[in-house]
Amino acid sequence: MSKLIRFLPLVLFIALGVVLYRGLFLNPQAMPSAMIGKKLPAFSLTPVKDANVTFTEKDLKGDIVLLNVWGTWCPSCRFEHPYLLDLAKSNRFSLYGLNYDDERELAQEWLDKLGDPYVFSAFDDTGKLTVNLGVFAAPETFVIDHNGIIRKRYAGPIDARIWQKEFEPLIATIEAEKRKGT
Repeated sequence: MSKLIRFLPLVLFIALGVVLYRGLFLNPQAMPSAMIGKKLPAFSLTPVKDANVTFTEKDLKGDIVLLNVWGTWCPSCRFEHPYLLDLAKSNRFSLYGLNYDDERELAQEWLDKLGDPYVFSAFDDTGKLTVNLGVFAAPETFVIDHNGIIRKRYAGPIDARIWQKEFEPLIATIEAEKRKGT
C-alpha cells in the first residue's frame, strides 16, 4: 500500500497535465452564453457622455443592434476601436457601447480622443447589466435582433476577418427574417 501512495503524486500530475493540455485547444471566443435566445435584460443606464439622460433596453428595439462591451483599460478594445468606427458607418445595424468597469471621465476622454462609433455608450457604474449579460472581460460584442433577442455573443476584438466569419452571416440572416416579418 505504501508503494502505491508514492505514485499518487505522479498520477495526479499526469491527470492535471492532460486537463491543461486539453485546455490549449479550446476556443475562448466560443464560450457559451446563457443569454443566447433570450431577451436583453432590463436596465436603466446613463450614457457615458451625459449622466442626466437615462435610457433602457426598450431604446434598443426595432433594429439590429450590436452591443459592444468596452473599457479604457482594455488593450484589445483599443485594437478593435478603428474597425468599430468603420462599422458604425453601416446602415444595416446600430452600434451601441457598454462601458465596463471604468470611470466616466476616462471613458469620455477615450471617445473624444479616439472617436465615438456608438449611437450612445452606456455607463454601467454598478456593473449590473454586465453581470446580467454574463460578461467576463472586454471586448465582448452581442448581436441583438429586431425583436430584442440576443442572437450571438462574441468574446474578443473584432476585425475584418472576424466580422466576415462570425457576424456577417448572422446579420444577413436577421435581415432576411426582418423582411419576412418574423
